[in-house]
Amino acid sequence: MHKIGRRTFIKNSAAIAFGSGVLGTPWARAQEAGWPTKPIHFIVPLAPGGAIDFIARAVGEVMQRGAGQQIVVENRTGAGGTIGMDAAMKSPPDGYTVLITNDNAASAPHIMNLSYDYTKQLLPVCYLGRQSQFLAVHSSLGINSVKELVAYVKANPKLGFATSGVGSNQHVAGEWFAKEAGIQMEHVPYRGAGQAINDLIAAHVKTAFLGPTALFPHYKAGTIKLLAHTGSKRSPILPEVPTLEETGHKVVLDAWYAAFVPGGTPAGVVAKLNAEMNQALKDPKLLETFKAGAVEPIGGSPEEIGKIAQADSVKYARLVKELSIKAN
Repeated sequence: MHKIGRRTFIKNSAAIAFGSGVLGTPWARAQEAGWPTKPIHFIVPLAPGGAIDFIARAVGEVMQRGAGQQIVVENRTGAGGTIGMDAAMKSPPDGYTVLITNDNAASAPHIMNLSYDYTKQLLPVCYLGRQSQFLAVHSSLGINSVKELVAYVKANPKLGFATSGVGSNQHVAGEWFAKEAGIQMEHVPYRGAGQAINDLIAAHVKTAFLGPTALFPHYKAGTIKLLAHTGSKRSPILPEVPTLEETGHKVVLDAWYAAFVPGGTPAGVVAKLNAEMNQALKDPKLLETFKAGAVEPIGGSPEEIGKIAQADSVKYARLVKELSIKAN
């Protein structure tokens, strides 16, 4: 019988475990059986005030009751969200660090010219929610439609549009819209939607592509106007706002929000996280919270959001090339 050396066995086992996302060791099985035994950290790669932070805190508040452990939300910002995503990707694969992000995970690697793809390096856990990105203008501009905005920018080129960061889906949406409309706009990135909305309502920047969670209160107050959004159909929460496609601009970009864990996290832990998150998404209070933030709850298996994330990575690679989007 051929004997396998201890070093070879460990090396081969580690390779199999990483490739499959499952650690089949006694340690891993013990982790699966006892998890969780301490607080779970949710890493949010953008600043407070935006949809990712909003969703992470809403899900965490409900989920910690079922998990029996505290959920700690950490905002690790910078470099278009890649600092936070990198931190999550490099964390121990034990189920105690979870990345809550959106499809920036699919777009940022192509815009930032990274050597890796988060949708392949990270393990998907759960599809948490979905919403469109909205084109907003400050009320002082006196613009009430996309048609009026296009005319204004043609007369006043390089109008700045705020987003939650370089490499974000909002960055792509803004550049895509400008190309479709035949206008010149200048990207003004922030560390998150909270910072971007502060400058928008103060009129330091007059236009923005942001998620409705940050925009909604100021829209209701009349400080800003929502001209259109990137969804494939009108939002049931904001049915009065048309899609960009309806205004004659073929820009369709539905944003997803999801949970991921480092590669190598035990399959049993991923399954438990998925079950807790799906249960949280059924909570009546959470559903009301999501509705107030214009977020559509989704849920589902890790495989479902994994396929969507990797398909979006391919889509963003194409868009970034076609639109000549660069980090600088």
